[in-house]
Amino acid sequence: MRPRHWSRAAGHESVALILGMLAISGGGKYSGGFMHLEALSIFCDVVRHQSFSRGALANSVSQSAASQAVRQIERRLGAQLIDRSRRPWQLTPEGKLFFQGCQEIVDRYHELEEAVQRRQDPSGYTVRLASIYSVGLHDLSQYVDRFRAAVPGAHVDIEYMHPDEIPTRIQNDQSDVGLLAFATPGRDLTVVPWRQQAMAVACPPAHGFAGRTTAIGPWELTGAAFVTFDRGLRVRRELDRYLRRHGAEVDVVAEFDTIENIKQAVEDGAGVAILPESTLRREVERQTLVAIPLDKLDDEAPFVRPLSIVHRRRRRLNPAVTEFIRLLRLDGGERTADDASATREAAAAATRAAAAASGGGQAAPARVAP
Repeated sequence: MRPRHWSRAAGHESVALILGMLAISGGGKYSGGFMHLEALSIFCDVVRHQSFSRGALANSVSQSAASQAVRQIERRLGAQLIDRSRRPWQLTPEGKLFFQGCQEIVDRYHELEEAVQRRQDPSGYTVRLASIYSVGLHDLSQYVDRFRAAVPGAHVDIEYMHPDEIPTRIQNDQSDVGLLAFATPGRDLTVVPWRQQAMAVACPPAHGFAGRTTAIGPWELTGAAFVTFDRGLRVRRELDRYLRRHGAEVDVVAEFDTIENIKQAVEDGAGVAILPESTLRREVERQTLVAIPLDKLDDEAPFVRPLSIVHRRRRRLNPAVTEFIRLLRLDGGERTADDASATREAAAAATRAAAAASGGGQAAPARVAP
């Protein structure tokens, strides 16, 4: 059997399922032996991780065993799949062809395995969700409740992590779906728009900006002490680009990798920040932060943080995962409006409370984006 037969097998679902379920055998070079599914899975993970050690870890085998499995496949095919003379190593043309069909077979087998297990396990499927920290558990709980009502017996396992980890988790099949900001579609990643979160200036109540009754232009932040995201994050690059576009030269005094840390630094008086207004709701209610809307030019779109739903491309999603994504998308736009409305109401309540506490005097308004 020559490697190109794999692409044909990958194109026929029933053949791929049977090959993946049992083993790949045949005449010629395959006589007297089998190429087992475990070896195919190891090869796929080695390629996905671009690492023999990480591919081995994903399959709970030693690095030596993973290397031997790949060499066994090469011997049975009579072709070199990985060019080890290069640093880092690369797939040969035959390796690329084999990986495409091999990945299809392994994925089809896992889908069939899940279907059989669902029939045996009344608890149903567990959707593995990877999310950035700023999409809080409270925010997601409503979707989880709706999902459980729509798919009885199904569950959602939520893991919060650094944004750079999420695409890798999806591509390596460690998570079914992810929630990510400023996501970029890739060869192995599908990006589905979910929410557009308006950005606002956050400052402590004693700051000079806190008394503003109008939106603040980004150019007015020039010279301000500024708390922002770590340089390696995509949101930092987008924020820097936004400020440069408006000629704003801020004085970066602190950098953090989470919104919670940025908010804490602003509360402590380190400076101001630009954050999604929906993430400031709790602090506005407690009157520990003030949220001021960002002004924009007439022909300019508002500055927003786009949140997206991401999942692996060319992977048939479990029906439970598809339903969970549908529920997220169904309410995505409405939640954006709700977030802004709830934050405005909280700001108004905070202003009224401050005015009452001062005996009816004029209080510095808690401002949020409209």
